[in-house]
Amino acid sequence: MTHKIAVLPGDGIGIEITEQAQRVLSALGLALEMESAPVGGAAYDALGHPLPPSTLALAKASDAVLFGAVGDWKYDSLERALRPEQAILGLRKALGLFANLRPAILYPQLANASSLKPEIVAGLDILIVRELTGDIYFGQPRGVRTVEEGAFKGERQGFDTMHYAESEVGRIAHVAFQAASKRKKRLCSVDKANVLETSQFWRDIMIEVAKEYPEVELSHMYIDNAAMQLVRAPKAFDVVVTGNLFGDILSDEAAMLTGSIGMLPSASLNASNQGLYEPSHGSAPDIAGKNMANPLATILSAAMLLRYSLNEAAQADRVEAAVQAVLEQGLRTADIYEEGTVKVSTSEMGDAVLKALH
Repeated sequence: MTHKIAVLPGDGIGIEITEQAQRVLSALGLALEMESAPVGGAAYDALGHPLPPSTLALAKASDAVLFGAVGDWKYDSLERALRPEQAILGLRKALGLFANLRPAILYPQLANASSLKPEIVAGLDILIVRELTGDIYFGQPRGVRTVEEGAFKGERQGFDTMHYAESEVGRIAHVAFQAASKRKKRLCSVDKANVLETSQFWRDIMIEVAKEYPEVELSHMYIDNAAMQLVRAPKAFDVVVTGNLFGDILSDEAAMLTGSIGMLPSASLNASNQGLYEPSHGSAPDIAGKNMANPLATILSAAMLLRYSLNEAAQADRVEAAVQAVLEQGLRTADIYEEGTVKVSTSEMGDAVLKALH
């Protein structure tokens, strides 16, 4: 069976890092058909929109999407609907990618690269499950209006709407509980139930769904405390589930515990396990085209693609083992380099992973 993969490199370093991931996928001996299309700023320049109909059609027709990164300062003056970042939001919504899985793993070889003391983060292995298609990012109404009464009458006011439907919370809860049941059977749900009605609603449904998973220990934590505990005692967490806004913040915070956001993959899945796989970092236009970017997060995202969308767990294990091997060899891109290791370029790191595969 041939699997179709849509490759959307995007902007900045996206082109360089997806190239290395494609090389790795091609070396596995699987029947893969990979087709590329523009997205983000590159698509706006070529076709006048960050997510052209042709790119969206390709994504919908594929078993999985390998995504690079989007964004560049030169597009900041565009109206919001045409900015590169709207492409990823559009893909999430159009494909129904409601579950974002972001592992934060500190490889032993990178313990000194973390901003925290090695004894605090050594052995770190967290999975953050983020709801991806609801919350304040997609809530309506939103916009700018004139205040009609009260202390700020006559002034302009920006507003957004946070809301979740019962089924939205329920389905992400099941994803999180199922993930926890395959790990250490501990799930922490993060919200702001002491202030937000939406969060209390979220917590109530989490408690209800928990009855179906008696083997998993469910705990709750407010977002402000969770952000603090994540840097104070990160290994106290195993699986964390939270909404779109809070998940956006916590997953980036967790990324830096591992030494570099350039090491962290992510998967965004829909109900049929069709997924979009991308590194957790951005497009880094300041180093684009310099062959400096770390491709390992994208290569590890390709491993998640193999595991979750193509059901090729053994091949995913091969890729992850190859990444471990190159780190053990002391090879480092600039973001994770330290004295005593060997600095390599983007393509050289790709070469090393390919060699380790064999």
